[in-house]
Amino acid sequence: MSVKLAPTLTLANGVEIPQLGLGTWPMNDAEASQAVTTALELGYRLIDTAENYENERGVGEGIRNASIPRDQVFVTTKFNRQWHSFDGAREACEASLQRLGLDYIDLLLIHWPNPDQDRFVEAFLGLVNLLDKGLVRAIGTSNFKPAHLQRLLDLGLAPHLNQIQLDPYHRRDDLIALHQQQGIQTQAWRPLGCGGDMLNDPVITGIAAQHQRTTAQIVLRWAMQQGIAAAPKSANPQRMAENLNLFDFELSTEEMAALDQLGRDDPDMLDADNFGH
Repeated sequence: MSVKLAPTLTLANGVEIPQLGLGTWPMNDAEASQAVTTALELGYRLIDTAENYENERGVGEGIRNASIPRDQVFVTTKFNRQWHSFDGAREACEASLQRLGLDYIDLLLIHWPNPDQDRFVEAFLGLVNLLDKGLVRAIGTSNFKPAHLQRLLDLGLAPHLNQIQLDPYHRRDDLIALHQQQGIQTQAWRPLGCGGDMLNDPVITGIAAQHQRTTAQIVLRWAMQQGIAAAPKSANPQRMAENLNLFDFELSTEEMAALDQLGRDDPDMLDADNFGH
């Protein structure tokens, strides 16, 4: 069976990352193992996990159980606040490698900036060291706001990617503009929104009906057409296949504009200045 692969995006250091991948939160090890194997066989080549998800062992098992060679799989993981130091980043990386059962990580991210402890700069310097040593192929941040990124940029440090909450309801224009200016790849977590509310939005359902696509496909296509990477979570093989089937249709300028108008304030949105693990 031939599978369609997502296109790749090129990070600032030349490493190519699949634009669409599989998110694995909140799967446990058993669920992650099965979902990862299924996703890889369907054509996914990016798998996103984290120390905090507590499923890295399952992700590694799922990779080993699939028929796809390791060098064709792009693995992202992230580490928690207790590792925010130069040496801590190395410890976190080695622990993730052991849990995953891998020799290297394709992309290692600082999961949250945790500015209250003010050690994310040291953690990022630790990531640079891991890159130099070849334990990781690319490095980045997750949930960093413009002020956090600017601290790094002022020191001549630039993450290859910043993974943020992003969907049509949660527009992050300030971050996207900074990313584009600095050559940082934008990647969306929870790209299909919180719960099902957004996917039932009449604007989105209307566009989906026009294209005879699912609302999830419309939202993901909106991200793809902006050059944003995304890692939607699904354990359902049919949904996985649908989410990957985005690259044979386009949204019109008018449809993109209509989706762009859906942004709104969300008082429950996690704020990286006071939340993090």
